[in-house]
Amino acid sequence: MSSNDFEAARLLVRLGAVEANFRACRRLAGPAAVAAVVKADAYGLGMAQIAQRLARTGCDTFFVARLEEGIALRAVAPQSRIFVLDGAPPDAVPALIRHALTPVLNSLADIAAWGAAAEAIRSELDAAIHFDTGMNRLGLSPEDLSLLAAEHAGRLAGLRVVLWVSHLACADDPQAAMNRVQLERFRSGLAMLPAAPASFSSSGGILLGRDYAFDMVRPGLGLYGGNPQPLRPNPFKNVAELTGRILQLRRIAVDETVGYGATFRARRPTLLATAALGYKDGLMRALTAKGFGAIGGVRVPVAGRVSMDLITLDVTDVPVEHLAPGVPVEFLGDTITLEEIAAACGTASYEILTSLSRRAARHFED
Repeated sequence: MSSNDFEAARLLVRLGAVEANFRACRRLAGPAAVAAVVKADAYGLGMAQIAQRLARTGCDTFFVARLEEGIALRAVAPQSRIFVLDGAPPDAVPALIRHALTPVLNSLADIAAWGAAAEAIRSELDAAIHFDTGMNRLGLSPEDLSLLAAEHAGRLAGLRVVLWVSHLACADDPQAAMNRVQLERFRSGLAMLPAAPASFSSSGGILLGRDYAFDMVRPGLGLYGGNPQPLRPNPFKNVAELTGRILQLRRIAVDETVGYGATFRARRPTLLATAALGYKDGLMRALTAKGFGAIGGVRVPVAGRVSMDLITLDVTDVPVEHLAPGVPVEFLGDTITLEEIAAACGTASYEILTSLSRRAARHFED
């Protein structure tokens, strides 16, 4: 798209802020290594561009969720270690080997499949092994962990364990008792197993302190400007700015209604701005009657329902010199935070970011 083309909606991704957040994680977790979680297209912000910037910053290890994400990442990060969180289902094994991806093995069956692959190619294969400490999602159960510990010589034959992994359930709440419970379970598990580096913390765990850092941390949300512990000040820089341009201004009288369902009724003579952004772009319909936009740093409330392509705002209190068709309205950025949008929608910051669609033109800046 040329600079002369009209962009109704725009998502700006500040790569310099991603780099600054990566460096902040290094300071907070040091001397632990910092790996970057870039699954789900780097939380919706552009995996290729972000991974390349982080690689130039010194990040040499990445985590993705899906095999196909790992394959795509390998093309732009040829020298990096790439962990795939989904494990090693038998039909994924050939591609994992072909693209030099390291699976995070989540079960004894995963371990057996990866071990069989090592035997078939007559070469050791690297692996991370995930054991559950309370999330009860993926990972070896306590019973399977005990079995692996007792029989590790046979079950790990052909495998080189490069990382032991677990995952915190309540790291967003530093007061949660579950954090310490899981920490002790992780330490106990590691004491049963052959020595290898260990990774326990994502962004929230990093903020719990160095006890939780072990040998490697793996931030995701924090890299992208989200606050992993929303009840505390955010230590990370804002990365994303989502804007939609004003398409039309109109004045309505008292008692006139706006939008589908006529859910907004004017209580005063009202100036409306309709902007080019809707739930197709990731601006959730749940923002109806709760959300805000910002024009020139002034917050303006949503008037009526968020629709597929459009959103209408009450701009009566905005100085008229700031209002005209084509003026951008911020819906996520320095004025309206990710956490504020998530709270208004009754969801998590993660869902807000990963729901951003590709229709809003993406731009990357330093």
